[in-house]
Amino acid sequence: MDRLLEGYRRFRTGHWLDHREHYESLSEAQTPRICVISCCDSRVDPVSIFDARPGDLFVIRNVANLVPPYSTDDGLHGTSTAIEFAVRTLKVETILVLGHARCGGVQAAIGAGPPADAVFLKQWISLLNDAKLRAGDHDADALEHTSIKVSLERLMTFPFVAEAVNARRLALAGARFSIFDGRLELLNPTTGEFSDAQQAG
Repeated sequence: MDRLLEGYRRFRTGHWLDHREHYESLSEAQTPRICVISCCDSRVDPVSIFDARPGDLFVIRNVANLVPPYSTDDGLHGTSTAIEFAVRTLKVETILVLGHARCGGVQAAIGAGPPADAVFLKQWISLLNDAKLRAGDHDADALEHTSIKVSLERLMTFPFVAEAVNARRLALAGARFSIFDGRLELLNPTTGEFSDAQQAG
């Protein structure tokens, strides 16, 4: 907590004062145009990666940046709830599934798995099984890329997402980031291949 409070004090006396008008403009409502579904890995921060300002991105974070299949059962669907809020309430124009290199969730899926006493992780990591069938059991890079594609496919099983996409009110995109070399790869929806974002038009 000491480190957090020190950081807050620097923020309050520096960055916040420098951008006070922007923060005050956010007091009425949020109007992000982009939703990012990202891993909760502490090394992967979408706001920093895309040099965004507060209010620019609606960020949904979970282990391994996964989209679960659409379901209306009685479970507590945190990621699905946030997706619904982004699309139906905020009316975002783009959803980006942002994977990353050396993802711990992916490593668990192809390795020994979650700890034996894990309560929630085993079921969550099993969401990678469909991607594993395509990418294989041993190639982490391939699984990271393939899981992004599977999550994009699962987004289209949400009726309100499919409706917005078909009406051209919403676009879906995929990308993979490597913090170790600062490289962002974008998914080409036509070819299904990933390429360096710096080369994108």
